[in-house]
Amino acid sequence: MFHGKRVIVVMPAYNAAQTIEKTFREIPLDLVDEVVVTDDASSDDTISVAERLGLHLRVHSTNLGYGANQKTCYQAALELNGDVVVMLHPDYQYTPKLLPAMISMLTDGPYDVVLGSRILGGAALKGGMPRYKYIANRFLTATQNLLCDAKLSEYHTGYRAFTRQVLEDLPLLENSDDFVFDNQMLAQILHRGFSIGEISCPAAYFEEASSINFSRSVRYGLGVLATSLQLFAHRRNWKSFPIFDPNGQKLETSPRHTAEGS
Repeated sequence: MFHGKRVIVVMPAYNAAQTIEKTFREIPLDLVDEVVVTDDASSDDTISVAERLGLHLRVHSTNLGYGANQKTCYQAALELNGDVVVMLHPDYQYTPKLLPAMISMLTDGPYDVVLGSRILGGAALKGGMPRYKYIANRFLTATQNLLCDAKLSEYHTGYRAFTRQVLEDLPLLENSDDFVFDNQMLAQILHRGFSIGEISCPAAYFEEASSINFSRSVRYGLGVLATSLQLFAHRRNWKSFPIFDPNGQKLETSPRHTAEGS
């Protein structure tokens, strides 16, 4: 609990057995009420490690994709009565030490969403981000800012925090089950007019950190551009898209008083 707000950290996991404990050990548990791990049918020992650590666990019996895993994360957070929800990847690519600052920006600051930006502060390349990914990140972000009428430093971070209202308001079930989910969610946030804050975030790239290969990166980039173009067209009433429909499918918002899991 932080300033009267219930804080939930969600970790969408896939083959994170080697890094999940290290990530968890740095989470400030004096501020965080619950840590949720949603496992997307990992083939390693992610589930057993999460159980040993006593984390709240949700498991997909088959691999559904990164976007589907996030949907499960946020559904669990709402059911656990979360007021502030932070997505932290369990691969230790993003430091949990920024959690207090991100949480306070939502509970005490003027923001509805906080993004941990690898670009602010200029540490992305120093942290090991491949140069081609850095160039693609900068190109896509510039294009997205133009199409979405925004001024974000980065759209592609996996370190994000939200108020409950954001998760309840957005039609997240209309989004992709793949990696482009992240960008669809940001486009929805911009369309709904939620306020976004950014914080400089170092990121580490190493063998155990999750990453997508070049071909999937290209597919992701095309999906990002398509999403921004959809928002551009939707705002001008040229064409409507389900992801921006305020009556689209949303997560269940009725909290449960007894939670399943570890």
